[in-house]
Amino acid sequence: MSPDRQPGAARALKFTTEGIPAGNRVHLWENHNAKALISLDIRTMDDAPLRAAEMNLHFPSLKFAQVKGSAQVVERNERFIRQNPTDVIAVFFALEGEAFFYHQGGHESLKPGQAVIYDADRPFMRGFSRGLREMVLTIPRDDYLELSGGRPLLKPQVFDFGEPGAANRHMLALARLVNSTLASPAADPERTEASALELLGLLAAGDRTGTGAGYLATARVYIEDRLADPDLCPAQVAAAVGVSERHLARIFAETGHTPSAYLMERRLQRARTLLADPFEATTAIAAVAARCGFSSQGHFARVFKTRFGTTPLRARKDGLPETP
Repeated sequence: MSPDRQPGAARALKFTTEGIPAGNRVHLWENHNAKALISLDIRTMDDAPLRAAEMNLHFPSLKFAQVKGSAQVVERNERFIRQNPTDVIAVFFALEGEAFFYHQGGHESLKPGQAVIYDADRPFMRGFSRGLREMVLTIPRDDYLELSGGRPLLKPQVFDFGEPGAANRHMLALARLVNSTLASPAADPERTEASALELLGLLAAGDRTGTGAGYLATARVYIEDRLADPDLCPAQVAAAVGVSERHLARIFAETGHTPSAYLMERRLQRARTLLADPFEATTAIAAVAARCGFSSQGHFARVFKTRFGTTPLRARKDGLPETP
């Protein structure tokens, strides 16, 4: 385990079984998780040496992790929990590899594109027959209870990013935040943690208690995923994230934009990026316009020129740099 921290950054820890003798790998993997994330009783599922790697980011309250590993079973039974209390709520984001999740109330089958949130001091067993790649977020139980209004998490809650519903979209926005932060740890740690707590608050409380940052993050993810839809509008975005259109407008007003203006800006920035991409050099301008949600090439050309002072064709020829 190697710490790596820059001033103002989240504390970073890394672990890999590469170069470790096969007989010591499980023990050291358990030790790393106990120090950096959650204490676990870990067993391999075959005779092959364990392969595992983990990157951790520690914020004042939250912990993020990116985990990869070969086939294994991880468990926290009642005896283990008494000996190794962790006092955290954990969110597991499945990226690769299906898994089973046994808990006191039954079991779940989790697949990539899903997330589960669970109290780590309630017994559970998770198994990955073909290995795993996932992200993990933990929050102290007391902090979670403050967000949830005192309601304990008595059973796992499963979210599916491909299904409708504001809760699924809030969890997707949280997954995107964790992923982008793990990819670029130098980002503002205070803002990152505040945004994550806002989204966790929306998930924990299950109502409209957020101050706006959580809804804004979810709205931005929803918009980004649907820029190619020419029918995307503020009313659709508001309904998707679980607020009124008027409330959505108030949330965006704090950023200096209306929802419509933000949507148009993202369409134009996406188009500018595509036009400057050498791999898209043979893509017709009309196709670029359509991929960015413009149903009319003429309208696209007009608003593009108004925003950037040049035509889409000239922008491609000049190779405009991307916006900082």
